[in-house]
Amino acid sequence: MKSKILDAVGISAAVLCLIHCIAFPLLMIIPLGISHNPYIDLAFLFIGAVVVYRVTRHMTLRWLKLLFWISISLIFISVLADLIFETHIPLIYAGAAGLITGHILNFKNHKH
Repeated sequence: MKSKILDAVGISAAVLCLIHCIAFPLLMIIPLGISHNPYIDLAFLFIGAVVVYRVTRHMTLRWLKLLFWISISLIFISVLADLIFETHIPLIYAGAAGLITGHILNFKNHKH
């Protein structure tokens, strides 16, 4: 039951992250006076990492565990590049999509 809740939180956070990553560049086109804050991405990374750790702790499916950790690593690389080099790497989109996919598959694999 606890893992199902973590999957729901993970799916929600990953979808919000993906919406943020897609919508924010579009908002930058409109002159609203807003700028990108990489610490928002860092907050999504932290939430995602905690959820991935908790979900994969007792997971038996190695390929699904690998999908989770590769996805969170892609997000980490993208956020780190943004913090250090102030450049946007689109790996964050693949990482968020991988987390959404992983959580949905994990949610469906639960024994009810």
